[in-house]
Amino acid sequence: MLHSKIKQKISEPAFPNEGKERKRVLGYDEAIREALQLAMSQDKRVFIIGQGVDDPDGMFGATKNLHLQFGRERVFDTPLSEGALTGITVGAALAGMRPVYFHNRPDFLMLAMDQLVNHASKWSFMFGGSKNVPLVIWACIGRGWGAAAQHSQALQGLFMHVPGLKLVMPSTCYDAKGLMLSAIADQNPVLILDHRLNFNNLGFVPPESYTVPIGKGVIRRKGKDVTIVTVSHLVIDAFNAAQEAAAYGIEAEVIDLRTIRPLDEKIILDSVAKTRRLIIADCGWKTGGITAEIGAMVAEKCFSYLKAPIKRIACPDLPTPAAHNLEKAYYIGKNDIKKALMELTR
Repeated sequence: MLHSKIKQKISEPAFPNEGKERKRVLGYDEAIREALQLAMSQDKRVFIIGQGVDDPDGMFGATKNLHLQFGRERVFDTPLSEGALTGITVGAALAGMRPVYFHNRPDFLMLAMDQLVNHASKWSFMFGGSKNVPLVIWACIGRGWGAAAQHSQALQGLFMHVPGLKLVMPSTCYDAKGLMLSAIADQNPVLILDHRLNFNNLGFVPPESYTVPIGKGVIRRKGKDVTIVTVSHLVIDAFNAAQEAAAYGIEAEVIDLRTIRPLDEKIILDSVAKTRRLIIADCGWKTGGITAEIGAMVAEKCFSYLKAPIKRIACPDLPTPAAHNLEKAYYIGKNDIKKALMELTR
């Protein structure tokens, strides 16, 4: 189930800010793998561990054959012991290495919370900046084949709460490569939460090494009537919903956060000051999640500009069902965002 075949790949929208060179197309998994190859070629301190990173298919394809290229001393499988192995990577990072730990699912990061929250995120602060933890933790949110309550949880709201952890959620192939390279080069622990649906994507990816700045969002579509703030695979859903709403004379601005922590507040506030309406969409739960935090921030700092209540679109506060028909009803997508657009601008 972990490495089950994904649906036929689809092309991402040709976003104008996705690099100047548009001749080279890669899959999402290929973009991540290329970032890892570049980082490992350029810096011998980088190594990759995780359950299944040396499987024939790699980690959803992202680590495929890297153990053959760089050797099993730098790319190797690990036991089912998330707490212990995360502790090893924290120690390795403190000692000067640059580990990239593939954790499969965010659900099982719960077993490593002590190492992430009490150790990795705090060492630099506790030692006055004299020590750093250049550690990348990667995990993938599941969906679409009965992943159910213990293999599909979008837990970014939990990790957004922790000072000292940087939290990244790419949406495109271009950003998947650039943000991975930025995360590996960062001096602080970076948690990358990817989404399984992203692995259906094909997008423009330059061959050279480049970085996408952590903490900077990007406008994927300009508009004047309403702002949509979202992340990960919902960016493309929001873009497509905005394109359809344009037929009704509604011009929506779509903001891809790319990074949840640190949050690019300026890009959100500037947009809301212009459009005066806000929709926030997140693939996690609504209560205590990203939509709540961003909504509170806008209400606190930009309330006088709002012409309508903020709309939040998120998954129900329920464990994820396994049955396909219930899963279809549980998850949000383009139609939910389009409906919110029509209601908010009616």
